[in-house]
Amino acid sequence: MALHVLEKLAATNPQCEIWWDSSPLVYESWKQSVLKSAPAEKQADWAAQLTRLFDPDHAEKTGEMGFRGVTTNPPLSAQAIQADPAFWTEEIRRIAAERNVDDIEDIYWTVYLDVVRRGAAMIRKVFDRSGGKYGYLSGQVDPRFVTDRARMLEQGLQLAAIAPNVMVKIPGSKEGYEVIEELTARGISTNNTTSFTVSQYVACMNAVSRGLDRAKAEGIDLSTWRSVITHMSSRLGNIGDLKAQAEARGIALSPEDIVHGEMAVLKRAYRYGKKRNHPSKMLQCSMRVADEGPGGSASSWHIAKIAGGDFVYTCPPGYIAQLMQAEDRLPEFDPKAIDEDAPAEVIEKLMRIPYFRQAYEFNGMKPEEFSYFGAFAATAAEFAAATRRTVDFVAQSVETLRRRVA
Repeated sequence: MALHVLEKLAATNPQCEIWWDSSPLVYESWKQSVLKSAPAEKQADWAAQLTRLFDPDHAEKTGEMGFRGVTTNPPLSAQAIQADPAFWTEEIRRIAAERNVDDIEDIYWTVYLDVVRRGAAMIRKVFDRSGGKYGYLSGQVDPRFVTDRARMLEQGLQLAAIAPNVMVKIPGSKEGYEVIEELTARGISTNNTTSFTVSQYVACMNAVSRGLDRAKAEGIDLSTWRSVITHMSSRLGNIGDLKAQAEARGIALSPEDIVHGEMAVLKRAYRYGKKRNHPSKMLQCSMRVADEGPGGSASSWHIAKIAGGDFVYTCPPGYIAQLMQAEDRLPEFDPKAIDEDAPAEVIEKLMRIPYFRQAYEFNGMKPEEFSYFGAFAATAAEFAAATRRTVDFVAQSVETLRRRVA
């Protein structure tokens, strides 16, 4: 049996978890598109690998799947809507007919909750069979309101009410950590997203600890509670201010230097949590494959450099396909990679850049500065734009309904 690259990664640590970073609603159509492009000699192996990772019918019947969980957000859920526009157009019109057709935002949010509900239902049996350890689906509060504490809390409670296997995704702003504390105090599982820096991760762990103390004091059931903290790796090094600040200071950074820095931040937070036996688990996302093409070497340091660690790796469809295309040119995983440090000279060079110091140092930022950090601001803006596009899709569907009524 030929193992998938991600199955090989999972074998480096029995507590490692591979998650799907998209709605379960799109998995089957994506799987078929990947198999269409598979080399003839790999067709059977790839089909078996992707079926082991997730077979909706098998998961629903047996509560078993290779993925341990799922992460989504409004932009990712938009992909599920766009994958079946005819169905969702009619669903939007049905919802609009039952609600105030003039309130597009309310209709949009109702549709988003429906996408989360359908996805969570597809893997609910996994949650039940594992006693609540696996089978979570992350649903995210609206990324347009990353500093609106009241709105995030309201939406977080709505998401949590959908099903016991919905984990609430909250941004790494000062207000977001206040919401994480409150949700934790109510026994609600959380995923800290748009998070990039050690100071954010420490703030999240502290918020979780305060919430757990409150929950225990109130006798809240925590038997199926979980917390994950997301490190958005390549976004830290590539969409924030790292490159611009390095160039302004005459510092030459190679792609390898950037990934070393991204992994150094993650490892520092990981070791901090492990040393304190903190119950939150670090989640690695936003990974990339460096591929020289046919005949050349390939690598994905975002997973290789932390192999052997107790991580969650949430993998989007495109990344999984890239790994499969390069599988024969990727080196074997070293289960001791997690214990290795980045070259001292690379860290010394990176520490000359204020942006990296903000990310790497424990006191790199104050909580009120989190939402201004370059990678946070850029990611929040990107997610907000994708959300607005989905809102407009809803608006167009409602406009058609209005014309029908008129």
